[in-house]
Amino acid sequence: MEAYTGFAHVYDIFMDNIPYNEWAQYLTGLLEKYGAKSGLLLELGCGTGTMTELLAAAGYDMIGVDSSEEMLEEALQKRVESGRDILYLQQDMREFELYGTVRAVVSICDSVNYITDPAELLEVFRLVNNYLDPGGVFIFDFNTLYKYQEVLGDCTIAENRENCSFIWDNYYYEDEKINEYELTLFIREEENLYRRYEETHFQRAYTLEEMVSLVKRSGLEYVTAYEAFTQKAPGKGSERIYIVARENGK
Repeated sequence: MEAYTGFAHVYDIFMDNIPYNEWAQYLTGLLEKYGAKSGLLLELGCGTGTMTELLAAAGYDMIGVDSSEEMLEEALQKRVESGRDILYLQQDMREFELYGTVRAVVSICDSVNYITDPAELLEVFRLVNNYLDPGGVFIFDFNTLYKYQEVLGDCTIAENRENCSFIWDNYYYEDEKINEYELTLFIREEENLYRRYEETHFQRAYTLEEMVSLVKRSGLEYVTAYEAFTQKAPGKGSERIYIVARENGK
């Protein structure tokens, strides 16, 4: 099944516990630290545009890329409400195209984990290197192997809200390093009528070593890695890791 179809319209409701403002401050801090204080910035896997809007508010000229038409519809509505000049493109990050280069590329909320084939993720990184300005910065995060094995794998997450609810069953397949999410949504359409939607999502667990290897093989220069939202090196118990890389020649 295609991911982020029915879920797109209630995604922000269920993500209201995410401290996006703090995440944006952390991300802009990294961008500034590594020399991308302003300019044209591309967000891969922008989803409903929450972070895209925050980065635009921080002064960046934003391009958002996502493969889900439904998620981009939500992003476009936010653009109407904010009045910000953001360009959204419906493209698969494995084969995205831009008109020129950008100062920086970011990808957060474990978007890269959705690229379950390492060869395809390598191509994503090659494209990033191709579309970065000379010396441009690439910052992305990913869920760790530890998180899938010890936190998400084989557990069920459920939430019930006023107008919608979901059940999210997780299954982690050790041999394939794949986490399957079976998502069941119940969305209110009339006072006593809820419509049921089902989606299946897949993410791949990558180790830090695998990510660093892919970054280097793509032509990018690997700079450093942090445990998410800190300035500390990742450890065995890190659930999310940020990687900083640079353009390193075409």
